[in-house]
Amino acid sequence: MSDFLSADYWEERYKLHDTGWDMGEVSPPLKAYFDQLTNKDVAILIPGCGNSYEAEYLVQQGFTKVTVIDIAEGPVERLNKVLGEEGRKCCSVIHADFFKHEGQYDIVVEQTFFCALDPQLRKQYVEHMFTLLKPEGKIAGVMFKTHFEKPGPPFGGTQEEYLALFKDKFFVHTMAGCYNSHEKRLGNEIFVIFKKLS
Repeated sequence: MSDFLSADYWEERYKLHDTGWDMGEVSPPLKAYFDQLTNKDVAILIPGCGNSYEAEYLVQQGFTKVTVIDIAEGPVERLNKVLGEEGRKCCSVIHADFFKHEGQYDIVVEQTFFCALDPQLRKQYVEHMFTLLKPEGKIAGVMFKTHFEKPGPPFGGTQEEYLALFKDKFFVHTMAGCYNSHEKRLGNEIFVIFKKLS
């Protein structure tokens, strides 16, 4: 297994504050998406949650069935503290491997998890997402629309690559450049909604 796939690798990066992906706030494209959701009881999963400002925001907005998962213990402990007892009634925080996680969700939120995985795991990612989603369930979130010069993670890609990867199990509902990215990511993000095929 590649070093960057291990819990120790990610734990060390959090300890050293080597978290360049962390914007310190909810991703603007995701915030806009959450704000148009009317059913606050949808089951939402955020894999590779990290500090998950998205989970905090969802709880603040009254969503009741949020689950987050991370392989690193540090961010899980932080999020549990930030949410507090009341927040944890609406948000389950799990320290585990995403690929071993079981559950059924209406929405899986993609926010810097896909790009952190070894590209060789992308097919497995798609297959596991398919099993985690309820009928009519969807993946919604942001992906990079660029290849990075430095070795990953993060690992980028193109819209064409993503279409080829997801098309057998998902209907591509949305795939468009983000107009409201964080300033650090301007021009490098696409917003996607992949709907599970029945």
